[in-house]
Amino acid sequence: MRTEIVIRHIGLVLIFNAIFLFISFLISLFLAESSAASLLYSALVALVFGLFPLIYVKSSDYLTILEGTSIVVFGWLTTCLVGSLPYILWGGEFSVIDAWFESVSGFTTTGSTIINDIEALPKGLLFWRSATHWLGGIGIILFTILILPGSNTSKLVLLNTEMSPLAKTNFKYRAVEILRILIYVYLGLTVLETVLLKVAGMSFFDAVNHSFATIATGGFSTKNLSIASYNSISIEVIIMIFMVLSGVHFGLTFNTITGNKKNLFKSSIFKAYISFLFIGIVLVALKLYLNGMYSWWDSVRYASFQVISLGTTTGFATVDTAHWPSFTIIVLIYFTIQCAMIGSTSGGLKFDRIFIFFKSILKQIKSIQHPRAVLSLKIDGNPINEKTELHTMIFIILYLGIILITTLLLTFLNIDTLTAFSGSAATIGNVGPGFAHVSSLGNYSDLPNLGKLILSINMILGRLEIFGIISLLFIKSWK
Repeated sequence: MRTEIVIRHIGLVLIFNAIFLFISFLISLFLAESSAASLLYSALVALVFGLFPLIYVKSSDYLTILEGTSIVVFGWLTTCLVGSLPYILWGGEFSVIDAWFESVSGFTTTGSTIINDIEALPKGLLFWRSATHWLGGIGIILFTILILPGSNTSKLVLLNTEMSPLAKTNFKYRAVEILRILIYVYLGLTVLETVLLKVAGMSFFDAVNHSFATIATGGFSTKNLSIASYNSISIEVIIMIFMVLSGVHFGLTFNTITGNKKNLFKSSIFKAYISFLFIGIVLVALKLYLNGMYSWWDSVRYASFQVISLGTTTGFATVDTAHWPSFTIIVLIYFTIQCAMIGSTSGGLKFDRIFIFFKSILKQIKSIQHPRAVLSLKIDGNPINEKTELHTMIFIILYLGIILITTLLLTFLNIDTLTAFSGSAATIGNVGPGFAHVSSLGNYSDLPNLGKLILSINMILGRLEIFGIISLLFIKSWK
């Protein structure tokens, strides 16, 4: 592996960080805030360490798979490290570990926070916090690929490393065209939601920040009470619509806009995903109403927002779910694990894998009934080969195994079971809020430092879909 080439590409990622850090600095400078210096110093650090590899290392027209994997994994780790600098330099309630946790949570679009008083943060720092979501949502590596001066071959290696193979099922385009489609949809949704939220009554600053968090399915808000702070039906409806859109395969969205036959309305996975969300909303609303917690209308209102929020891994909140009935918590934990579709900004297992899992069960039942039959698994006419099917099953088992191991580690640190389990599921799924002490309007500040470090590893594992990091641990097997 050519280490210098890996460092060069990571340098490009740092320059991208530097641009948004400098924008955050300008906001703080304009408002004469205390965070201006910390943001400027962080921008300069990112710029210097980003430029040096570009100056001293020659570009390459190709990348090996190992180099591509290293660029993605270490690019994300370096980005999270640089992203924590503004918090550390500013101080406030940020320790080094808390700054790392907040940065990882931002870039992985998890939305878990350690901040007790979000509204006390300077606006420049709030913007940087939301920008980490937006950069991480589509993938800062993918943004970098678009501006890479290298060949399409090297871009393809990075794209294949960053994206799940299932995400390209509905595409019949080249690598760079796929990337452009993703970014066009991403930018378009961000601008459209910003305009609608502004019209609905948010300030322009809040509209931009919440659009960044929604389209990235992140969940960082500028308010302590999240979306509940606005108490606005129109704002909630707009955000729910865009949470659903952000949880849908961007390729299908693009195909729908452009009139392609392979669109949302023809996708069996999309139809099943929407059906699951609807069933979840009905079940939660019914239980809340029968328990006398809210009126029927308020039960539907709160259930809709929370199911969609967790089911798309966004993590916004309009109500505190800490005291909801156990039945509703179990339903919401299921959506925390399932999450939205592959090809979106959502984290989690991804609904596509759940869909393949159930299809595979039916296939096995048919194979028992008809031992001599040659059976194949298809989705919307696209064959799913046995290699992909096996990879899906292994991923699901490994994913659930990591939740179990993380839960055991947290309970060993004397964290209660519901907090440990829901926090583990919420962080590896990049969802954000869990239940008990880390519920929708709570935070992770009271967890021990070791617990925060464990959960930050969980977030990165979830964002990189586990195998990328694990494969680097077995470096000798690449030879």
